[in-house]
Amino acid sequence: MLRRRSSGAPHADRGAEAAPSPGLREPERLVGLGFRSWLAGYQTGDIACWEQAWAVYSNALGPQQARPAMTDLACWVRAIQNAACRSIEVYPAQCAGFCRDECMAIAMVAASQHGACPALRACAWALLESSTIDEVVEGAQCLGATLRSCDRILSSASICEAMALCPLRTPGRAN
Repeated sequence: MLRRRSSGAPHADRGAEAAPSPGLREPERLVGLGFRSWLAGYQTGDIACWEQAWAVYSNALGPQQARPAMTDLACWVRAIQNAACRSIEVYPAQCAGFCRDECMAIAMVAASQHGACPALRACAWALLESSTIDEVVEGAQCLGATLRSCDRILSSASICEAMALCPLRTPGRAN
């Protein structure tokens, strides 16, 4: 979420701080843009955000494979929205890179696909700042399995890059 400094220049909140992008490989792009669009739909109530997510998924996967992936995406993002102890931040739709929170979301799905449960749980906690992560972890696993069945495997490097961002937030302290 961009805010203006007193000088009028835009800057990003801590959670939306520019992060090393795991790259724009198609699987990471699907998760990152889907997460961004779906969460923006919840935050704004604008159905166009969800339509944008559908366009990304149906273009990449085809309508048949996109349907179950979108169902899993929607359930996962809803679980994140419900469990988060803070406002989850995403970049505007037109941004090419991913912010910290988007990288955490990508890493969760990557970790689920690579059987890296400790990393999956750590990323969920870092994203939510809550110990109520079970439903969110399960949602990431469902989305990861669905994308795997569509031959969309995220890179394990996505996990490492997001884990490097974990110290940006300190529990119980506003950054």
